[in-house]
Amino acid sequence: MATQNLKILGIDTSCDDTALALLEIKNCKVRIISNVVSSQIKLHAKYGGVYPMLAKREHQKNLPLVFKKVVQGHNFDFVGVTAGPGLEPCLWQGINFAKDLAEKTKKPLISVNHIEAHILANWLQPTHQCQKSDVKSQMFPAVCLVVSGGHTQLLLMRAVGKYKLIGETRDDAAGECFDKTARIMGLEYPGGPIIAKYAARHKGCSLSVLPRPMMKQKNYDFSFSGLKTAVLYKIRKEKKKAKSEKYIQATSSEIQQSIIDVLIHKTVKAAKDFKVKSIILGGGVAANEELRKQFFSIVNCQMPNVKFLVPPKKFCTDNAAMVALTAFYHRREKVKKIKANGLLSV
Repeated sequence: MATQNLKILGIDTSCDDTALALLEIKNCKVRIISNVVSSQIKLHAKYGGVYPMLAKREHQKNLPLVFKKVVQGHNFDFVGVTAGPGLEPCLWQGINFAKDLAEKTKKPLISVNHIEAHILANWLQPTHQCQKSDVKSQMFPAVCLVVSGGHTQLLLMRAVGKYKLIGETRDDAAGECFDKTARIMGLEYPGGPIIAKYAARHKGCSLSVLPRPMMKQKNYDFSFSGLKTAVLYKIRKEKKKAKSEKYIQATSSEIQQSIIDVLIHKTVKAAKDFKVKSIILGGGVAANEELRKQFFSIVNCQMPNVKFLVPPKKFCTDNAAMVALTAFYHRREKVKKIKANGLLSV
């Protein structure tokens, strides 16, 4: 199949967003024809998190509607679908829809790993081209931090498709920590954006009263359950003032800074240890403005010769444009049987 002009349909139902996108690869340049995400945040807010069976039903209802909106008469050359990691009931809605579509249209079906898609979301920027070889010498090896609601992982990337897992969370992911600490403070779901909003309003310094779990250990692993517990005890101890606006702002600032400190320290340590040429961020938490700003500042100061990549905010959260692009890179791999929740090969 020629690569000069291809159109790829991407499908992602890994969690609570029904996402479809149509990409065109022409002369190794990426053009997003359509990228639609149908969010379920309001439906799941009362549960304080995603309710899988409700999300599954919404995907079933939304997939045909979003598909029509995305395709709008365009043809496509093959279909890419997220096979995992994710919520299995949700994943299977997207997988089965993609399988039926591929069968009806006689188009190839490509299985996509959600973690890899978050990494390759950086290739959706205009400064990158789609060829593997043209960036290899300039970018790799790279350390990739994928940080989202369900995942916090550090991977050593040798090339597109070649990864080694070097660190991950031992309990809560960073996004889960944001959600759970927000719930402890009585804030709405999702926790990351709301904590970031309150933290931005805080006028004073962010005091180091909360722990930075595992930050000084020599490994590249993470742990955020201890931070969550520390916030719980703090709120219980100071419950008389815990409802005030200033208290919530100050506590949000400290929670956010604790998470940022750990993420940056571990990633920069790995980057120095492995002597990488690039640091690559991906995942929903990577949309956090303070994390992006501090990461850029520290990398620029401590490792000025290392490239720092983070996707535009709209491509940090779950989307199908990154799925379609990842499918492009794996278009020659024949899929015999898709297994949901397959982990990224290392």
